[in-house]
Formats: sequence, C-alpha cells, structure tokens
Amino acid sequence: MKYQKRQNAIILLADGTIFYGKAVGNKQGTAFGEVCFNTGMTGYQEIFTDPSYYGQLMVATNAHIGNYGTNADEVESDSIKIAGLIVKNFSYEYSRVDSEGSLEDFLERNNLLAISDVDTRALVSYIRDNGAMNAVISTNVDNIDGLKKQLAEVPNMEGLELASKVSTKEPYYFGDENATYRVAALDIGIKKNILRNIAKRDAYIKVFPYNSKFEDLAAFNPDGYFLSNGPGDPEPLIEAQEVAKEIIKRDLPLFGICLGHQVIALANGVSTYKMHNGHRGINHPVKNLITGKGEITSQNHGFAVNREAAEANADLEVTHVHLNDHTVAGLAMKNKNCFSVQYHPEASPGPHDSDYLFDQFIENIKKGKLEMANK
Repeated sequence: MKYQKRQNAIILLADGTIFYGKAVGNKQGTAFGEVCFNTGMTGYQEIFTDPSYYGQLMVATNAHIGNYGTNADEVESDSIKIAGLIVKNFSYEYSRVDSEGSLEDFLERNNLLAISDVDTRALVSYIRDNGAMNAVISTNVDNIDGLKKQLAEVPNMEGLELASKVSTKEPYYFGDENATYRVAALDIGIKKNILRNIAKRDAYIKVFPYNSKFEDLAAFNPDGYFLSNGPGDPEPLIEAQEVAKEIIKRDLPLFGICLGHQVIALANGVSTYKMHNGHRGINHPVKNLITGKGEITSQNHGFAVNREAAEANADLEVTHVHLNDHTVAGLAMKNKNCFSVQYHPEASPGPHDSDYLFDQFIENIKKGKLEMANK
C-alpha cells in the first residue's frame, strides 16, 4: 500500500477527557454519540449494521479491524447504524476468499467517520471505570471549545427513544408465504438474521413498524408474535408496551429478544435501568436456570431489567442469568405463553448454544394453535 498522509483526529468525552488518533481514509468531519465498546474478535460488519447500535460511537477492542474485508451477506440491516468507529489498527488491505471489497470502501459508501491509531486499551479501560458516556470524534482538532459546546447539547441515552429512527416505515413480508406458521414481528430495530432464523423454522413473517397497534398485527392472523431487539431506552416505548400487554392479556405466543425482552418486562410492571457499561460482545456466559446448562452468548445492550423487581413479580420467572454480573438474561411468564431473553440467539457465538430458543418459540406456537383448536 502506498504511503498516505492522514488527518489528525480526536475523541472528546463528555467529561472533557481527550484521546488522539488519525482519520481513516479521506473522510473528515465530526460525529456525536454514546461511546461504547464491543469485545468481539470477529463480526465487525454485523456490529456496524446492527440497528441496536444506532447513535453510538463504537470502540472495537480487537487490535485489527478490516483485515477480512466485507461481504454483502454479512449485514444486519440496510445501512451502517453506528454513529462512528474507533479502532487501534485499521486494515486497508484485506484477505479472505469470499470478501467482496474493503472495509474502507464500505465505510465510505455509508459516509461513516472512522478514526484509527487510538490507544483503544486505554480508552476501553477508561470507559469501564467511568461508564458509557456521550462523546464526539472529529478531525476538527483545533476547535476543542466548539466541540465541547456541541457535545453538551447531545441528549443522553437514558430516556432516549430511538426505535423510530431504525424501524421500517411500512410493513413487509419475510419468508415463504406457504409456510406452516405465521408470525407478526414488531420492528423496534430488528436484525435480518433473526428473521432468517424464524423463517427457516417454517414460518412466514410480517414485519410491522414500531408504532403499530395490536390490531394491526392481529389483522395478519398470526400464530405467534415477536418483539425485536433495538436501540435506546425501552421506557419511552409506550406503544410497544401496550402491544405486549394486549398479546399477554390474550395469552398468545410471544417471544422477545433484547429490547423486546425489556419491553415485556415493562409491560409486566417491572422496571429497567441504564447500565454502567452495558454488555457488548460475543463471549458472554449465561446460565439457563431451568436446565442448569451454560451458554456462550452474543450480547448488545446498555439497559437491563431490574432483577429484584422481576423476582418479586408473581407472574414472572427469571429463567436465565448473566454469570459475570448476575443480571437478568431471560424471563418467562408463569401462566402465559410468553418468554424473552436479553441476548442474541441468532448470532450463534456458541455457535449453537441458544438455537433452542427459536425452536421453543415454534413449540409455543404449536401449543397455542392446539389450545385454540380445543376451545
């Protein structure tokens, strides 16, 4: 690769701390968001396009990013969703048999600002100690005071509704229309691979916008309902919570992942809270309290369900716990056809540890259909 002089860049945190780096490629500018980190060794393209990361400045803890290029099949949505990228070493050259292009070109097509040559170990250590916070990355290194003023006006993630930014504007279908089962999915930031995993289990899916009513979903005449993952604080998602309440009231099969899991908790009167750092990576250990088995999971969330409130709720059972910090990783309703998990079974880091959750959803649908037939 020929020598290329690159623009100086900075990371300015909300508390005034500054880290230094270089702009990736020719892209210059400024990007704001909540700074967070992902510990995955691979899967950077999936991370960048995951709607759950909308509005966040992503720090990659792996030392090399871009070395295996990009592939069109490895996206979780129709565009990059992170607000900006921070890495140690950015690989302009790539090597993989089925790569279709470089990460540099992929970022450029999506107009994303990225900076490299950052001491990411120091940055991640700082975030771990001081918590996820708003930040700005910029090549405008001579205007620190101006950047501070702009950064002070960026809203905090707590209380921020972001599902409307990433949800589909119009309903759409996914899968084989002749499939045995029909699933209505509420899109509050859905990943493509979740749809693939449901569809390959003989289900035809209709995906609805984040603000759809229960009646909209029910008009599809589904056998089951799904609440997706997504970005932001779950508490402002009042419409999604109302949808969950109606599904639960009718005892219809319901499955939630990540943000959908939190919405189900809120629909049951269980509070959520913003975590110090959140869980973002592909090596998070979870224990299934029902089977006693462990799972290696992919996680991406900055909010969690209040465990004390969940355990005190007579209608709920905590089914899974995160083994690092004992936060709630799964819930089930004791007398309703409803369950949820805080992690991403479709991401398959185990790689098959959590596949059973999609099977469980289909089994719950079968159970629901049988009960309806016997009424």
